[in-house]
Amino acid sequence: MSKIFVDACLGKETPYTPVWMMRQAGRYLPEYMEVRKKAGDFLSLCHDPKKACEVTIQPIDIVGVDAAILFSDILVVPNEMGMHLEFIKGEGPIFRDPISTQEEVDALLSGEEAANKLTYVYETLKLLKQELPEDKALIGFTGAPWTLATYMIEGKGTKTYNICKKMMYSNPTLLHDILKKVTEVVKYYLEKQIESGADVVQIFDSWAAAIEPGKYDEFSWKYMVEIADYIKAKYPHIPIIMFPKGVSAFINMGGVYGNFDVFGVDWGTPMAMAKEKLGDKYVLQGNMEPCRLYSKEATTMCVEKIQETMQGKRHIFNLGHGILPDVPVENAKHFVNECHRVSKK
Repeated sequence: MSKIFVDACLGKETPYTPVWMMRQAGRYLPEYMEVRKKAGDFLSLCHDPKKACEVTIQPIDIVGVDAAILFSDILVVPNEMGMHLEFIKGEGPIFRDPISTQEEVDALLSGEEAANKLTYVYETLKLLKQELPEDKALIGFTGAPWTLATYMIEGKGTKTYNICKKMMYSNPTLLHDILKKVTEVVKYYLEKQIESGADVVQIFDSWAAAIEPGKYDEFSWKYMVEIADYIKAKYPHIPIIMFPKGVSAFINMGGVYGNFDVFGVDWGTPMAMAKEKLGDKYVLQGNMEPCRLYSKEATTMCVEKIQETMQGKRHIFNLGHGILPDVPVENAKHFVNECHRVSKK
């Protein structure tokens, strides 16, 4: 495995601060679009280990990041639990029969039974371990139970989360049953990713900001911590990254705890505040606003500011959320080069 990236995640001294970018493979790379065309559709690409391996490696070869993040999608988990998933052009992911009753929850596959169906993900990881340079780390990932549950309950992406939040306040027992079931699948899913070759695993809570800060621990964070505890008990040497997007208030309230290694700081959270609250306990990752990539000057300014802020604390450079599809590839390369430049000063 990569010594520099993994050591950095574990808080060890490294010759420079490594960098990677969330959503590395994507429409900002013309090479990705060529593979996507051959695959036919997005879900078919996720199910094809050879093609998924190819697009995972593209940002390593083209942009020069220090770690590759597995190409897949968070929604393959509920899909293999028994929910029919479609990706509709112009609409995004759709579950035609969202979950609304205890009977529907009970009918979903659970635990290792569901995780065993994700063989194409594990095959992709095994291929990647053969193809990746030895100095590049391989990051596996999953959606957090709350983020997965929002899609399972709403049936698609949402701006209001009103169906989920109605359940949260009017039938919290049912929501907890969904979260518990997803949590058990995710534990096995990450374990099997590690057994297949992942050097690091990350838990994304993309829709964390949908929950009010006083409820966040109950309906999301505690489940993420439970997953981390399970993985750390079996694989103490594997770094775990937590990335809950939009939880500045939760951080400020002192709500962050758990047995993990790296806390991903989103672009809306001040890095100085994250450093003050969490820098003594965790390696921090982040947190450049992705839209700064449209300007090399704005990128350099932000990279230098982050480096200045994080002096004396453990840190991994990253965007504060996913890279956007129309970002020029040259600008993505510039970001990586600038991160390496300032960290070697």
